[in-house]
Amino acid sequence: MKRSLYLAVAVTVLAISLGVYLNSGVSTAPQSTFVMLDGSQKNTSDFKGKVMLVNFWATSCTTCVAEMPNIVKTHEKFKSRGFDTIAVAMRYDPPSYVVNFAQTRKLPFQVAIDNTGNVAKAWGEVQLTPTTYLVNKQGNIVKRYVGEPNFVELHALIEKLLTEV
Repeated sequence: MKRSLYLAVAVTVLAISLGVYLNSGVSTAPQSTFVMLDGSQKNTSDFKGKVMLVNFWATSCTTCVAEMPNIVKTHEKFKSRGFDTIAVAMRYDPPSYVVNFAQTRKLPFQVAIDNTGNVAKAWGEVQLTPTTYLVNKQGNIVKRYVGEPNFVELHALIEKLLTEV
């Protein structure tokens, strides 16, 4: 009897967790403080009213480095229409490497360093890079990508989100 009850509870918790994970369209972006390369700080709430791409990456991640030109192109394509990008370097990434990467590649968007790991933790215990979130104007996560996104599909989704009120 106890075993059945434990099993029922476990299945219920798993179902609820899976439902929350799959229904990412109503998940509010977590309140986070991003520490930028220049030492300034931004909060999640600063991005309300914009469509945001939040990209967790590392200079040691070959997929992250390979996708960065496409993230730059995405940012450039949509920035004048209420779209913004923030690239969040992982805790283990040496700050000097991140600064060098951002400067030598002239990244046109904001870059943050997650020195404490608190930002990655708040955004769902991000451990794999790249992990990218697309957030709508209301501050809800509408899509999560683990690995490089399909940029054609991403652009179509950004187009749709930019037309929403």
